[in-house]
Amino acid sequence: MVGLVLVISLVLAAGGLIGFLIDPLHVPYALLDVLDKRASVVSMGMGMLGLLVAGLALWFQVRTDSGSGAPAGSVSTGPRSPAISGGDSLGHLHHGPHPNQVGRPVRLASRPPHLAGRTEVLAELQHRLTAARTLPAVVAVHGLGGVGKTSLVLEYAHRHLADYDLVWQIPAEDLAIASAALAALTSLLDPHELADAADPVDKLHAVLAARTTPWLLIFDDVPDPAAVQALLPPAGHGHVLITSRASAWPAQQSLELPVLEPDQAMAFLLERTGYDDPETAAAIVTELGALPLALEQAGAYVTETGTSLVAYLKLLRTQRVSALAEGQAWGYRERVASTWHLSFTHLADTAPDASALLRLLACYAPDAIPYQLLLSQPAPRTSPLLPYGDLAVNAAVAALRRYSLISQPADGTTSLHRLVQAVTVDQLPPGERTRWHRTAADLLESAVPKDPKSVPDWPRFAQLVPHARAVLPPDSESLARTATYLGESGDYRTAALLYKEITSHRIAVLGADHPNTLTTRDDLARWTGEAGGASVARDALAALLPIRERVLGADHPNTLTTRHNLARWTGEAGDASAARDAFAALLPDMARVLGAHHPDTLTTRHNLAHWTGEAGDAAAARDALAVLLPIREQALGAHHPDTLTTRHNLARWTGEAGEAAAARDALTTLLPIREQMLGTDHPDTLSTRANLAHWNGAVGDTAVARDALAALLPDMARVLGTHHPQTLTTRATLAHWTEEAGDAVAARDVFAVLLSTEIRTLGTDHPDTLTTRAYLAHWMGWAGDTAGARDQLAALLPDMARVLGAHHPDTLTARHNLAQWTGAAGDATAARDAFAVLLSIEERILGTDHPDTLATRDNLARWTRRARRSWSHLIRSFRL
Repeated sequence: MVGLVLVISLVLAAGGLIGFLIDPLHVPYALLDVLDKRASVVSMGMGMLGLLVAGLALWFQVRTDSGSGAPAGSVSTGPRSPAISGGDSLGHLHHGPHPNQVGRPVRLASRPPHLAGRTEVLAELQHRLTAARTLPAVVAVHGLGGVGKTSLVLEYAHRHLADYDLVWQIPAEDLAIASAALAALTSLLDPHELADAADPVDKLHAVLAARTTPWLLIFDDVPDPAAVQALLPPAGHGHVLITSRASAWPAQQSLELPVLEPDQAMAFLLERTGYDDPETAAAIVTELGALPLALEQAGAYVTETGTSLVAYLKLLRTQRVSALAEGQAWGYRERVASTWHLSFTHLADTAPDASALLRLLACYAPDAIPYQLLLSQPAPRTSPLLPYGDLAVNAAVAALRRYSLISQPADGTTSLHRLVQAVTVDQLPPGERTRWHRTAADLLESAVPKDPKSVPDWPRFAQLVPHARAVLPPDSESLARTATYLGESGDYRTAALLYKEITSHRIAVLGADHPNTLTTRDDLARWTGEAGGASVARDALAALLPIRERVLGADHPNTLTTRHNLARWTGEAGDASAARDAFAALLPDMARVLGAHHPDTLTTRHNLAHWTGEAGDAAAARDALAVLLPIREQALGAHHPDTLTTRHNLARWTGEAGEAAAARDALTTLLPIREQMLGTDHPDTLSTRANLAHWNGAVGDTAVARDALAALLPDMARVLGTHHPQTLTTRATLAHWTEEAGDAVAARDVFAVLLSTEIRTLGTDHPDTLTTRAYLAHWMGWAGDTAGARDQLAALLPDMARVLGAHHPDTLTARHNLAQWTGAAGDATAARDAFAVLLSIEERILGTDHPDTLATRDNLARWTRRARRSWSHLIRSFRL
């Protein structure tokens, strides 16, 4: 442009000069005058103006070349700049138009078009760089291949492009390519020293150290810290970002990038595909483990092919290998199916025991794999390559960590991304895949504790539950023990789910009448009942009993066990009298077959006493347990757990029979014995603390009861879990005694929180949830909202009738309380009528002398009197 202006200017100037030279050629005067006045001056003026423009243009260019600033986003690269080929997210590169142009140096891949869920990490990255005490500041962003490391640093660089006068991205996977990229930058920064024999990297370090303006270097896809150490600038007013799969970076430089959060990943997938199907998107995110590469690949495939999210999810679940090989993710060279191939190859060549460990870990559930516990078991003969011994195991773990294939180990556990697991397993031949699954199952079988009722073993069971479900076959005894642990620790629903799977498998493999199948059906009924399905458990056992009698005989111990469990769940389903009668009929058979002092016979006597009390005769229950206690002490020992249980329940029914102080004293004596024999954290010890608090409240020490339960609750939550039924019951009892101590509002609020927890953990139809609804209504009334209490109970009653049965004791109690709060809300007549209906039902179901029947009769009389007074007052109000 400048050259063209210069040529035109010279031509015009030459034309003006000719006009002045025409006179010596004797041209006619008239013509000379015209040329002189109208052409020569104009031509000379334009020529001078052109020269002036050309000069200004040349001056401006020289000034720009000598300066250090440039408009944000301008690019200038040398002719020898190599193309970037590494990293997680790369686009095309921008190159300057002239090989000798030296301007603001920027060499950066395109900005990622879709970057989701990285706001906090970007802020952390900026803070790390800007708050560094020494410069250059270095941050190494590392993580699993495909997690979006390069996308993150590119987004940071583009956001902060205006903050730097030099931004240069260096492909660092190969040392030679990285050195060439740095040499190109050296040439660009110091073009007058191209022939300098000094090492270009050293020269660049010197140039960067001398610069007073900020700069940013990005070393992309670094294989390990040692590979890039010599290339990092030692000084200068700049920042260095590194992306790497290697994890062994100094703590002050390390920034590990996790996968996306599920909600962020779902939002990304919906935006990327344009679909509005959150449920299916969430399922795809789960299948892909929220890995950015996999999500981008899925989005690309769906968009390119027009496939629906539902169809893609089906493809993932039925043809995973093929699905993970399809779709070209923007900015990634690899697909999920191949992105870790190089790491796998290096491991197989350099650390075969680490490669074997990876295959083992790929068989388990992805999170919190207790590799130290598993590898401390005797080595299966099928796994000769696995590392054993602390040094070998730690070396193998370090090798896997070097490639970010596993998470940072903690307390002997590590995690493995589910897609790393999938690719690792899918690349194995079928026979080898089966062998590794068998090895994983064998190691887990050895690690599962033998006694699911042993509380000290519960932490190990908890560690192994997800992995047991992943690798143990349905016929595994260890899986059955794991299911029993779940039930004993309070997770009734999962226990029932596992036993349902085990039962189905045993029916299919062993047959419906096989003794092991029948035992599993009994266990399934138990945990179904504990999970809230008391009537379902009762009916299942009623169907099982004749099969037991036919297959095993009426006197077989397992048949008697089924009769025992059927009696119990009959009572739990609401028919305490029938349960009492069933236990009464069972007891002589137990004594005849097993012996009068057999532990199971004594347990039957214990439960007969219990259901006698539940049927309304607390004094008879107390007396029966008082007779049983010395028998258990003689047969089992004074400190046997079953003996202590009898002492505990004897105290309860003593209190229920009207002797609250005696119950309190008995439990006060029992508590230190249980603490000594079972330990302070044993569930039975905690139960004794809870009941002692209750009976303290019953004798009038409400504040003592409240404070004792407040101290007990965190211990319950720690030992059993916050959602264990016993913990929830303790929370409810605490609310009760809080109100009794004078704070009905606090009690109401505690029950409101408890209800939301139980709905979430137990479900809306669980009996405990229904009970909490009843308590919440009760304390709403005592807190002053009598109409609210009435309405809550009116809504609860049909649910109780549906779930428990219309004549279940809890349903009848809800009807009783509904009538009570109806009257308290101002409708004495409706209360009277409700009690009249309830009385006829309780007399028929419970009997005329049952305590609940007597209480209802008293309340009917009370509200009848109030209804008469209300009617008399109404009549008088109309008299003149």
